[in-house]
Amino acid sequence: MAHVYAKYEDIDKDQLQKDVENAKATIGDPNEEDLQHLLKMEKWGRTATVTGFLILFFLSTFEAFNDGEINNYLFWSIAILSAILISTGNVARWANVTHPILHGAYDKVPNIPRKYTKKVYAKGSRRPLDWADWIYPQAWEYEHNIMHHYHLGEDDDPDNVERNMQWLIKSKTPMWARRLFVYIFAGTWKFTYYAPNTLRILENKKRRENNKLDMKDYEFNPFKPLGTELWMNYYLPYASLKFIIIPALFLPLGVGAVINALIVMLIAEFFANLHSFLVIVPNHSADDIYMFTEPYNGKGEFYLRQIMGSVNYNTGSDWKDFLHGFLNYQVEHHLFPDMPLSFYQKTQPLVKEICKKHNLEYRQESVFKRMSMTIDLMVGKTKLLRVDGV
Repeated sequence: MAHVYAKYEDIDKDQLQKDVENAKATIGDPNEEDLQHLLKMEKWGRTATVTGFLILFFLSTFEAFNDGEINNYLFWSIAILSAILISTGNVARWANVTHPILHGAYDKVPNIPRKYTKKVYAKGSRRPLDWADWIYPQAWEYEHNIMHHYHLGEDDDPDNVERNMQWLIKSKTPMWARRLFVYIFAGTWKFTYYAPNTLRILENKKRRENNKLDMKDYEFNPFKPLGTELWMNYYLPYASLKFIIIPALFLPLGVGAVINALIVMLIAEFFANLHSFLVIVPNHSADDIYMFTEPYNGKGEFYLRQIMGSVNYNTGSDWKDFLHGFLNYQVEHHLFPDMPLSFYQKTQPLVKEICKKHNLEYRQESVFKRMSMTIDLMVGKTKLLRVDGV
């Protein structure tokens, strides 16, 4: 018989608040040890990227100086390894470095280098150095840090998957075709969804400040003001770097080497989209996750919603957590969004005990199982749970 957890309205939210904040106080403020942990994660990501490019360089050099006399199967097997390493570095830069820094997770570390602070990281001329990606850092910072974290599961949550997929769910598209679409979307979502959506959310912030109606759809037309911004500040800087400048560096090895480098970069981009989709999207999307029809009232209710609206994946070693982008600690991250990565490892046992005390379900399963559950939600096979009128 399945365990019956406490109902939303029966939870002592004031006591939950005290317990959560006591857990945070038990761990203490960020310190030099937390910064060193971040630097290790950064080093692992950079190592993956550099190793991927070195493999591609030596492979291209070998082919060029041997007049292309290399088995195609062997060549592309090694080239795909290169793409996997490059894509791993790509995801690691976003999830393990950019994500916590833009939350201000290390701002309170004594004598923190300014480049690891929210105020400086990826700002202005530092963008290509810190986080060269499809997404404009300040747009994602607002969309994710504010709208997603403080409207989790509400209509204002820009990452509410069930709501965002209503056009597909309500269509007459066959189920097999819906699933095929999701698989294709997963390989392109950073530039087909995340970049234009973060721009739309930032634009809506400006519109609300000027008492204008929200934009409901993305603007891709480069000849319209918002479309121009999307192309000039989001798409072209990243696409030029990854698909023009980097392949062009292989020109001394011949045109064939340039073409091969371009293909590897495209494969790496596809893998990076798949990897990030896998570890990000299932965090709040399955038929055992709650959405809410009203804003929360007070910090105790805020904490309750982060627990009921989030799920963890398997956790353990730094290596396992690195590959998950530390998004396998999603419950802890949503309770304490401005804390370092290593803080979540320390806090997890305390949060589990809090959930047990309040008879709250602490969800933690394989990322692959959660991905399957998310796809069921996206195609309309299942629905989110709802807490109405509270």
